Amino acid sequence: MSTKTEPTLSSIDNTALAKKAHREEYRELAKQGLWKNNPGLVQLLGLCPLLAVTATVTNALGLGLATLLVLVCSNTTVSAIRHWVPKEIRIPIFVLIIAAFVTCVQLLMNAYTYGIYQSLGIFLPLIVTNCAIIGRAEAYASKNPIKQASFDGLMMGLGFALVLFVLGAIREILGQGTLFDGAHLLLGDWASVLRIEVIHLDSQFLLAILPPGAFIAMGFIIALKNAIDANIKQRQPKEADKAIERVRVNFES
Repeated sequence: MSTKTEPTLSSIDNTALAKKAHREEYRELAKQGLWKNNPGLVQLLGLCPLLAVTATVTNALGLGLATLLVLVCSNTTVSAIRHWVPKEIRIPIFVLIIAAFVTCVQLLMNAYTYGIYQSLGIFLPLIVTNCAIIGRAEAYASKNPIKQASFDGLMMGLGFALVLFVLGAIREILGQGTLFDGAHLLLGDWASVLRIEVIHLDSQFLLAILPPGAFIAMGFIIALKNAIDANIKQRQPKEADKAIERVRVNFES
């Protein structure tokens, strides 16, 4: 005769708490990558390609997708081999892993999106030296399991790509008056219909297209994020005070 053991209430509670903690961990990783610890806005890493190739949304998306792919793949690989990598040579090994994935991305873009490959130029192989990728490999992927490391790379890559997209959109609208100009170079011939003329400009606004315009636009984006964070911090104490006032009980003699 076989006896079946039913799960106890404590085991069910522990399982529920573990699932809740698991969800909270992934939620925190998403917040860190997209907003709180964004590589472009907070850490200010990878600024050289970020400011150099974001003259159009198409170039920004090309670099953003390449960086995202390298981040996810390198984080996953570093996490998978973290127990076998000696501490003394971990940084060179991480750089070799990142360089291997950057080479793969270069070959893919050279084969399928040659126009973007030419537009990005030297800044595509420079992804190898992007401190955001090396930093995540060292700070997180080398110390955490594969699932969390992969998700962290995905969120950090998305956060970086979003900054590239916003900066590219601002510069392209102000500089050329268009959006998604040259999208067919990245997405194929069908993407020519995505081009939008937002503002009719008789001539290009060179300040927005050249690197000084990128510095100015990036400064405004960072200032906007800091203003939003400051506003959130000001609201939190007020909401806490209101919650305390609601549960306050006065005893009269």
